[in-house]
Amino acid sequence: MSFRSQVSEAPEERSAFFIGAEPDNGSSEEDHYQLILQKANALASENCLKEAIDWFTVAMRYGPVRPGQLSTFVDCILRNFKSKSSGSNSLSSPSREEGGSPRDDLFDCPSCHSFLGEPVTLACGHSYCKRCLQRRLLCKCKLCKETMKGEEKVNVILCGLLEKWFPEELGRSKTICEVDKLCRKKRYQEAVSLATEIIQKDPETTATARLSRAEAYMALKQYRSALEDTEICPDSSCYAEAVFRKAMVLHEMGQVDESLQAFLQCLAVDEDFPSAKRQVEKILCDLLSPDDENVKVGLRETTQNTSPHLRRKTLVADAQNQPLSPVQRQPQHQARASSAHHHPDNQEKRWESLERPGLGRAHSLRVHSSGCSEEGLKRVCSAPQLGDQEKGSLLKRKLSVSDTEPCVVDSGSSKHKKQGVAKGSKQQAAKAKLRRSVPSDLLDLNDLECSLCMRLFYEPVTTPCGHTFCKNCLERCLDHTPQCPLCKESLKEYLACRKYNVTTVLDTVIKQYLSQEFAERTKTHLEETRELSDLTKNVPIFVCTMAYPTVPCPLHVFEPRYRLMIRRCMETGTRQFGMCINDPQKGFADYGCMLTIRSVHFLPDGRSVVDTIGGKRFRVLSRGMKDGYSTADIEHLEDTRVEDSSELEDLQELHDEVYEQARVWFQNLKIRFHNQILQHFGPMPEREADIQATPNGPACCWWLLAVLPIDPKYQLSVLSMTSLKERLVKIQHILTYLQSIPNN
Repeated sequence: MSFRSQVSEAPEERSAFFIGAEPDNGSSEEDHYQLILQKANALASENCLKEAIDWFTVAMRYGPVRPGQLSTFVDCILRNFKSKSSGSNSLSSPSREEGGSPRDDLFDCPSCHSFLGEPVTLACGHSYCKRCLQRRLLCKCKLCKETMKGEEKVNVILCGLLEKWFPEELGRSKTICEVDKLCRKKRYQEAVSLATEIIQKDPETTATARLSRAEAYMALKQYRSALEDTEICPDSSCYAEAVFRKAMVLHEMGQVDESLQAFLQCLAVDEDFPSAKRQVEKILCDLLSPDDENVKVGLRETTQNTSPHLRRKTLVADAQNQPLSPVQRQPQHQARASSAHHHPDNQEKRWESLERPGLGRAHSLRVHSSGCSEEGLKRVCSAPQLGDQEKGSLLKRKLSVSDTEPCVVDSGSSKHKKQGVAKGSKQQAAKAKLRRSVPSDLLDLNDLECSLCMRLFYEPVTTPCGHTFCKNCLERCLDHTPQCPLCKESLKEYLACRKYNVTTVLDTVIKQYLSQEFAERTKTHLEETRELSDLTKNVPIFVCTMAYPTVPCPLHVFEPRYRLMIRRCMETGTRQFGMCINDPQKGFADYGCMLTIRSVHFLPDGRSVVDTIGGKRFRVLSRGMKDGYSTADIEHLEDTRVEDSSELEDLQELHDEVYEQARVWFQNLKIRFHNQILQHFGPMPEREADIQATPNGPACCWWLLAVLPIDPKYQLSVLSMTSLKERLVKIQHILTYLQSIPNN
């Protein structure tokens, strides 16, 4: 049986095969390792937790598994955790709802629900407080789920407005950020003092200040105080962060199982909490690793120790000095055997000595090398799939998710916890009643004007450097140079993405508090758009090459004026503009052809490749200029219809004759020219049954004009004709001349 066909066997047989057998068909060990990882992730995605653990353990024997490779595995564990704990009140916060985190106020951060403070606007247009981004509390927007880069700067306009409208709240927010700044500088004692001062003076910032202080306490190894500060009411908007901070403290204390449970609880409250997921991945890596004996011994002792707050090193030391139970003794003996037999000569003997009937050498090795970590991990997270009552009760004890206990681990401060919950509930209720409103006497229209057009923001867009402009104004500036118009910072990446999303907070403020001014601004914008939508008045003209009805005309657009023109054609919905050749005296010719945009491919530097096709012909009535590109008032041209039956019959005969002559000429072209024409203009159009079906006549005439090697001025004269007969005669003369030239 081949190596790949073995993958579909039963889990026990698969494990045995991958441990002991060598891959056949010339498969490399790296391919073997990758295939095992793929199978483990596939099982995890299908919620087969026990089997996934087995396969990840197997993968560890072939090579290291990095934390980032366990993302699917973490999702599987989290699903089991939620399923087991679905009835617990500790896994959800009323302030967070399905599909996003609704804000209590327009000026609340969507992540922590506190005052925006120093707002940072993401590429998606949503704004978050600087604290949440600096503490890496989210990796994607909670409102639209778009991944964030984390390189954005403070929104200058919005920050100035908040400082003007809500100076006291902004001051409090900056003070809390100062605590975090002290922690980053490792000045933890100063951070504790400042946070304590904030908590005593300003109850409204208690939750965020306590969490910042908890981080400082943990760094100072004052774990009891740190745990007390993390006892936040489940109704609090900071509940997920509080559970995460508690998990970090527990992990620092050496309580691996309890911290894993707390990290999972944090993810159950907020699935998009990146730091919590990374910590779970790291812990699982340690539990699955066959080399980290300290973690495994600590985990084994922690699962059975009656004093869960002991340090990891103490647990390991005690485990070495105390007699082991039969359950403990076997894994430790195996771990010692694993560390004692590293010499290649002893490898085969060790496998043979551990072999058991019915399972084979491979399964023995799996039990020998990682039985400890497997057993510990299964006790922590896979009990929902286990049938026996003892393991189910053990899981319940480890995860502490009974309906009566809203907290993960009791930190020994029940009195403080109850007081904190009651106090937090009152604060939350008070906050729900108070909604911020912009003071009318501080509302100034000039504060919300675009620095480019000097008008009220219309579709305000904030760049990564923090400056805000009208969407159209910014695009026009980027047509000329990929730099911020104010600070000159490079916006090349921003231009390449072309995601000019409206800044929601500013847009809402304008619509809500300046409704009359916004209505007037909208009216002006619509009038300008309506003017651009007229396809007979002030029609945009691209002065470049000859274009013909029904014939494709690909364009490379790089000039700023034409970037603007193409964008306006797309935004107005007309998707049309005129094409004329140059005229030294008039600027552009008197006749041209309308082009319809089929698609636009934007290049990273702002240039674009525009796929167009010819439409109606036109005659220029008057010329003009708009924002750098030419415009014209035009009238459309149509062929004069032939009504007399005898004339129509003669016209049909002439058409058929010219069509056949053109077909012969095209077939007799050299293969190089033939292929070039096919590549640029496509095949020759089919003969049409009704030659007067369209105002422009048969498509074959325009295709021939486009491919025939003749002077553009001569082509222009044919384009301007409204008589099909005259056009066919001209084309016939050209074909006759070309066929008379040898080696054509």
